[in-house]
Amino acid sequence: MVIEKDEHGFYAWCPELKGCQSQGSSLEEALANIKEAIELYLETLPADERDVLLSREILTATVQVNA
Repeated sequence: MVIEKDEHGFYAWCPELKGCQSQGSSLEEALANIKEAIELYLETLPADERDVLLSREILTATVQVNA
C-alpha cells in the first residue's frame, strides 16, 4: 500500500488492487481503514482472481536525482 499525507490527513491506496483506497485523519486511522478496505476488497473477488492478484510480485524503490 501507499500512504500519502495531504491537507486533509492521510490517503492510503493499493496499486495492485485497483480502486482499493481509504483515508484517515491520523496515520493510525488510515492504516486501520486501509486494512479493512483490503479485507473487504479481497472478500468480494472470485477465488481465481484473488489468487492471481495475491501471487503477483510488485517491487518498489526510491531513487535520488539531481535536479
